Amino acid sequence: MAQDTAYNTVQKYHRAWTSGDIDTAMRYVSDDIVCRAPGVDLDSKDAYRDFIGGFAPMVTGIEDIAEFVDGDRVALFYYPQTAATATTPAAEYFTVADGKIIKSVLIFDRLSYGPPPQG
Repeated sequence: MAQDTAYNTVQKYHRAWTSGDIDTAMRYVSDDIVCRAPGVDLDSKDAYRDFIGGFAPMVTGIEDIAEFVDGDRVALFYYPQTAATATTPAAEYFTVADGKIIKSVLIFDRLSYGPPPQG
């Protein structure tokens, strides 16, 4: 995996988790990943797996917006589609070392993924 570019590593990870294959996705994640997400800081692969694994089953589709690559850093912008929303954007900014994701900054509007307001 050391021959993979950061972009390839992130793409394999992203395709796996967004299709619900958390085991494959975690192959591209470092044991000591650090993830900053709305309302939570995750400092281990197990915590990250639980976080991503809790959301992945809700994903019904993905619409890509843009991606940017700067050496070992990759940014993805996309719409994770769920029963609650299809147009709420999300962004992830990854740092990759030795073929593994070591850092992720995840940005999304948590409220948009909750149940619709009761009227």
